[in-house]
Amino acid sequence: MGTVHAKSLDPLPMHGRDLGVHPDDLVELPEPEQESKQEILENKAVVVQHVNVQGLGRTKEDLLGYEISEVFHAKNLIDVMKKSHIARQKLLRLGIFKEVEVLIDTSEGSDALPNGLDVTFEVTEVKRLTGSYNTMVGNNEGSMVLGLKLPNVFGRAEKLTFQFSYGTKETSYGLSFFKPQPGNFERNLILNLYKVTGQFPWSSLKETDRGASAEFNFPLGMTNHTLKWEGVWRELGCLARSASFAVREESGHSLKSALSHTVSIDSRNSAIFPSRGALLRINQELAGYTGGDASFLKEDFELQLNKRLFWDSVLSASLWGGMLCPIGGQPSCIADRFYLGGPTSVRGFGMYSIGPQSEGDYLGGEAYWAGGLHLYTPLPFRPGKGGFGDLFRTHFFLNAGNLCNLNYGEGPRAHLQKMAECLRWSYGAGIVLRLGNIARLELNYCVPMGVQSGDRICDGVQFGAGIRFL
Repeated sequence: MGTVHAKSLDPLPMHGRDLGVHPDDLVELPEPEQESKQEILENKAVVVQHVNVQGLGRTKEDLLGYEISEVFHAKNLIDVMKKSHIARQKLLRLGIFKEVEVLIDTSEGSDALPNGLDVTFEVTEVKRLTGSYNTMVGNNEGSMVLGLKLPNVFGRAEKLTFQFSYGTKETSYGLSFFKPQPGNFERNLILNLYKVTGQFPWSSLKETDRGASAEFNFPLGMTNHTLKWEGVWRELGCLARSASFAVREESGHSLKSALSHTVSIDSRNSAIFPSRGALLRINQELAGYTGGDASFLKEDFELQLNKRLFWDSVLSASLWGGMLCPIGGQPSCIADRFYLGGPTSVRGFGMYSIGPQSEGDYLGGEAYWAGGLHLYTPLPFRPGKGGFGDLFRTHFFLNAGNLCNLNYGEGPRAHLQKMAECLRWSYGAGIVLRLGNIARLELNYCVPMGVQSGDRICDGVQFGAGIRFL
């Protein structure tokens, strides 16, 4: 009586009777102590006297103080329940507990107040070493991922991860260390050591990267920021004997050291099927000033707007763009340039098959833009509504874009004119399937327009899988 015990406070009712206090019981047991408990449970002012965490092993207690401190500020039982639920979610978000249960009871002991409450979190820590096996969908490629994870290495939510990935176009392995700031999980430091081997058939190119990186993530007002340094030794080679001379010229070893900054504002209600909200992401990268033989300034952005219409349909507009400016008179590297085209960007064209090319190999460009207008609607007649059918959307789209190299001796007007020339665009319709909340599949019928000499097109049905779509 006067005790709440549940894994989650979500389903708990918000009035005293359902918490185990019944009028009949109170008539039969009119002891003074019982009456005081009744007063507490009738939404009177309360004081949280003690918050305990039981089940800790290697976790440091000072870490949890930041996550549960708000519970002390609750003023009544309903507030205690809400703040305890929020604290429980924060504890689970740390990734160091397998289960978190909450127990709310009246205070006991010599210092107990008549309106005092004790809140206890009963936690079960995750194992010291865990393994995982899963598949991952990237931009039009798939891979098998094996991982080993050491969560809560030093007792303050740190995480050490080793991951091996074998895919259709890429093989990689890496060691990562994650360190959050106590009390502010979004502010964290990530260190990486990695080796990645990838194949890029549209350029007849293969690339092996060996590198290290350090990135610092932090929120600032409504924005999220990432500061990153990356040093990578790149080895470029030809994927086929038929590779063009331009690709062969790019082959060899290079060292890149770059500083980058990314800022984003994301008010969307979903990353895959947003029905409202907007996304703005801006990235700047500066290479060469911290060493290496690659020297350039690179800017790119992504903008997306979503608006709900009638009949659960959603209108979405997106715009991408970027520019790479070599520094010191050195030409840009094929591995640093932008690529455009394919089922995840300008649909109806082959994968990254828009823009400069040599003997059938696409070399990328130093400037690009791409825009899309999309209409998403539920499936006709709403089969499986409220269940499996909600994973699907009907998709109507109009895409356009261009990718080229600019003469930086000319002015902005000449640059805009060149970006508007040789415009590629396409339209079509299809079906979209959501995979969790991180990826999606598309099956579209595409009609490419504005095709230029050398472009590869996909006139008809085109399949795409990825995590980032225009």
